[in-house]
Amino acid sequence: MRIRRALTASLLAAAALFTGAGAAWAGNTGQNGDPTEAGTSFRTATAIKQDQKATADGTTGDYLYWQFPAGAGQRPTAKATVKLPESGARHGAATWQLDVFDGLRRRQACVEGEQTKKVAQQDTTVTLTCTLRAVRPYAERWSNDPLPGAYYVRLTLADGPDQDMGLPVHAEVEASAEDAGGKYAEGGELGAPLHAGAVAEPEDGWTGSWWSDRWLWTVGGAVLAALLAIGGYTLTRHPHRFTR
Repeated sequence: MRIRRALTASLLAAAALFTGAGAAWAGNTGQNGDPTEAGTSFRTATAIKQDQKATADGTTGDYLYWQFPAGAGQRPTAKATVKLPESGARHGAATWQLDVFDGLRRRQACVEGEQTKKVAQQDTTVTLTCTLRAVRPYAERWSNDPLPGAYYVRLTLADGPDQDMGLPVHAEVEASAEDAGGKYAEGGELGAPLHAGAVAEPEDGWTGSWWSDRWLWTVGGAVLAALLAIGGYTLTRHPHRFTR
């Protein structure tokens, strides 16, 4: 009897432990499975998929981090929208900034978008975007070219009144990528994507899809060459048809 009671108690304790763990895990994702938290450093950056919307509650002055995947031939874009505190609780204008780093934690330049924006005290939201250069399958690491692997998004207040530090904010972040074209598929290939252990592999893989717009140019050039050859043969084979 004592053994049965001890076994029953152990099973109940284990069930409670797993239930609590499941509840804690569920608290990190929304109803659609989207992340609802952000990391506070590169090491704790929350992983998101391409075209997946992540949300997080934080405080003014915090550094919020996410990470997403990008493969060769893609041009990544990160977008963040911050819901600001009530204007009555703030003490002036503020500047928000969105930075994107590659797997080697090198800050990547934004070729499109507005990654730094100053907002007035009465503004309720601020939206920041950053589009990177196309990811290459291989490059010398000193060149700072974007490489396949994980990319880190960092959102923070760059400048603002000291009295506003600690006020609550709500952030929404989304990362997407578009095909940059076949000309970016040149070069070698990395042995492995950079620091990509926590993120999901892109749909077309880390090295990009086998299909690119190069095939259109190749096929089109071959067809044009064939037509020119047929026309030249006809012209030289039956010149009298054209002289008439």
